[in-house]
Amino acid sequence: MPTECNPELFDFARVEGRAVVAAFDGGRITSDAGALLLGAADRVIGLTRRLAACFIDGRNRELIEHDVATLVMQRVVGIALGYEDLIDHDELRHDPVMAVLAGKLAARRSDCAPLAGKSTLNRLELSRPEPSRYAKLAANTDSMEAVFVDLFLNAHKKPPAQITLDLDATDDPLHGHQEGRFFHGYYDCYCYLPLYVFCGRHLLAAKLRRSNIDAAAGSVEEIERILGRIRARWPRVRILLRGDGGFAREVLMAWCEANRVDYLFGLARNARLVGEIENEMSDARTESEASGKPARRFRDFTWSMLDSWSRARRVSARRNGRAERPIRASSSPR
Repeated sequence: MPTECNPELFDFARVEGRAVVAAFDGGRITSDAGALLLGAADRVIGLTRRLAACFIDGRNRELIEHDVATLVMQRVVGIALGYEDLIDHDELRHDPVMAVLAGKLAARRSDCAPLAGKSTLNRLELSRPEPSRYAKLAANTDSMEAVFVDLFLNAHKKPPAQITLDLDATDDPLHGHQEGRFFHGYYDCYCYLPLYVFCGRHLLAAKLRRSNIDAAAGSVEEIERILGRIRARWPRVRILLRGDGGFAREVLMAWCEANRVDYLFGLARNARLVGEIENEMSDARTESEASGKPARRFRDFTWSMLDSWSRARRVSARRNGRAERPIRASSSPR
């Protein structure tokens, strides 16, 4: 955050005839110089520029002090630096590094700072699908969602033979009475339960959800949207969808089977599965005890659920000789 400078000098006792003076005349100082690296990366990939293009700005151009591109850059960089709350921007709006990234060292009006404060940024975040009389900024959410997939596609000079998409749902803890808060028993806290889709280090989707839902809720729609855009550019790429046991749901597996998508999902350990690989478990345990080292056994077999699965599916089980939980199972289409 920027510090306020005091132009006054402070005199101390002289030492060997020389004056000792303390001063605060270094100008405006910031502790966020690392943001310059974020700005350099953004100029290459054009993330904030692409996101800004997803907004419709219905404001009077002659009265605008902060354009959409500046607002988006300010908010994205602020979050990356750890300033999640909009109120932080009442100080950040004076930060010299943020002003450098915006390419705007001084405001056009004498009563404004170079960058926007919390109220202006709040209007950006509360953008509606269509501009109105009092909400002049409108956001095209479909275009925003496509930005992340396009960045991933543009990062490759040629289509890969295969890609692996990872599905993940994790907690976003809440510390107040935010709208839509629910207590999640697994995470033992009040939280949201966002859905993420990654391909390696690339984020393809981040969907904020309430936590009173199944982990796989909405995953079919997100994967269908993402794969539609990927296959439009890479029609021959092989796609593997991967997730933990929270995504081993009939609707998602059936969709993958109908759309040429391989999948690998974890299965919750239960007595039936343990009984199916009892011999492998015994062999791994015996070998581990004899050698003093971990031992592994693998087995593939066909598996079905009585009510929740529409068909039998291939299951691969692994037994670690020293593991307390002796089974890790996953399913994939034959």
